[in-house]
Amino acid sequence: MLSWALLATVLLPGLAVAVYAWMQRAQRRQLERLLNAADAKLEQLQRQFERFVPPDVVERLTDVGDGLKPARRHVTILFADLRGFTALCDRLDPAVTVSVLNGYFGHMIETITQHHGHVTELVGDGLLALFGALHPNPWQARDAVMAALAMRSVLARYNQTLLARQLPELRFGIGIHSGEVIAAVIGTGALSKFSVTGDPINVASRVEGLTSAMQVDLLITEVIRDKLGDDFDLAPMPSTLVKGKAEPIRTWTVRANAGTVGGDQPNSAASAGERGPRLAPRP
Repeated sequence: MLSWALLATVLLPGLAVAVYAWMQRAQRRQLERLLNAADAKLEQLQRQFERFVPPDVVERLTDVGDGLKPARRHVTILFADLRGFTALCDRLDPAVTVSVLNGYFGHMIETITQHHGHVTELVGDGLLALFGALHPNPWQARDAVMAALAMRSVLARYNQTLLARQLPELRFGIGIHSGEVIAAVIGTGALSKFSVTGDPINVASRVEGLTSAMQVDLLITEVIRDKLGDDFDLAPMPSTLVKGKAEPIRTWTVRANAGTVGGDQPNSAASAGERGPRLAPRP
């Protein structure tokens, strides 16, 4: 019969190995639980972050090799602002006001995103959208105008839902311009955002402001018009001097996509000058 000492000599090494293996498996299971919890937390944080920053920006910010380094880029800028919304706020319950505004922004942001742009800023009842800021986009001028026309249609449908709730209709003005800007993450560690800066931003804002005086809902500048070819039904507006510019700005209102007003019918502004080269269809 084996002595206790011999038995211990035989069994203890195997027992130690078994205990070690069990501890290793337990540690792996714990590590897997921690990693799964961390992944879920990161996904939740990304979803929350994307409420405030466009998904494309989030993706670029997390790319260590890129990080949205400051760069000069040719972009198209779309400014949209609601008309008379401040007075409307005074007549509505605050909760109703926020509900109406959030519904409007939700529809507009979705529409702009569908047309390859992204909204970089919400200020009061206005928004700033960029096309071509995150990725090179030779169709950016057309995309912006198509987005604006879609926004017009979406707003009309949204107004029907407001009327059904016995709420006032909304009206907006949109200005579109294009040019070279500096694109970067601007701000400090406490508060920063991806945005652009440069004179084209000011021009787009001024053009949006002209929509009220000219009693139209959409204006584009000459640089945008020259990139559209004959695909849109345009009407020239009076040249206007705006703050910060020495020369008057020429603008056109966009009445529709030419395909919706008779396909190949001549553009109403065709006599105003030659168009730029027509781009190949977007893939």
